Amino acid sequence: MGERNTKGFTLVELLVTLALLALLVTSASPVVQLNTKREKERELKRALWQIRDALDAYKDAVDQGLIKKAADGSGYPPSLVILVSGVENAQDPKKKKLFFLRRIPRDPFAADVGQSNAETWRIRAYDGAIDEMAKDVYDVSSRSPAIGINQQPYSEW
Repeated sequence: MGERNTKGFTLVELLVTLALLALLVTSASPVVQLNTKREKERELKRALWQIRDALDAYKDAVDQGLIKKAADGSGYPPSLVILVSGVENAQDPKKKKLFFLRRIPRDPFAADVGQSNAETWRIRAYDGAIDEMAKDVYDVSSRSPAIGINQQPYSEW
């Protein structure tokens, strides 16, 4: 009887390799999920900063007389859309528009893809009214009920 020169892997070797590979993949999954959540949180912070900065710039423009303020108005914009569409400069003879945002950022935790970017945010008015009751936009927050890595709900950021 001659010697058998076998090349390749046995079934047991393949099963052990697959088990080790599966163990590596499942152990890496939580790390990937955490990194994904962390990136979405960065996007949320950036979007909140952009919108809040634009709201403050609008209010400053009203205070400087660049934008006409209604007698009973707070000086904050009536909607997020106006920050993008622009508002007429009251002091410019050519009535050029003032713009405060290029686009409204989307809440990265918004679940409904059918909503516009502006609809993904919870609106708080200067008088404290929320969403449909709000006559102006004093602040925005996420509508997400999820809790952040820091254990604080996204709606409170």
